Amino acid sequence: MLIQAAQPGDAAEILQLQRLAYRSEAAIYDDFTIPPLTQTLNEMGSDLARQTCLKATVDGRIVGSVRAYLKDGICFVGRLIVHPDYQNRGIGTRLMGEIEQVFRSATRFELFTGHRSERNLALYRKLGYRPFRQEQISEALTLVYLEKVQPHKAQSDISED
Repeated sequence: MLIQAAQPGDAAEILQLQRLAYRSEAAIYDDFTIPPLTQTLNEMGSDLARQTCLKATVDGRIVGSVRAYLKDGICFVGRLIVHPDYQNRGIGTRLMGEIEQVFRSATRFELFTGHRSERNLALYRKLGYRPFRQEQISEALTLVYLEKVQPHKAQSDISED
């Protein structure tokens, strides 16, 4: 497996993988209108232009991806996806480790997932993320926000190059 920066030409393949990967999330909440499933190719292209996006490839095929950006010393991580046929092989863990390395100057990392997404919550907890707030979106969905604090980083150490 190879992890590297995604390129603009990867947008369609990542979008297709995102739609496949998020179907199980949509099923948990019985809501197939969630943003990862309704995102357009143009919106995906904008995400790739504005954020750091890593891709995991096996035999030239994208099997995983994660996006993040830095703002005020905080790295906001989103849309960690792994192809269903490649889950439970450490790909998500490796992608998270790589994105944390890319943004190692961050004072903390922040992400969110749904309250019933037990596999996601277990993975993030295993990686050192801890819940710090919840936001009820609807009767069926509460977002759980998790963070991983980098205690060795002082605010003055932050650089947003």
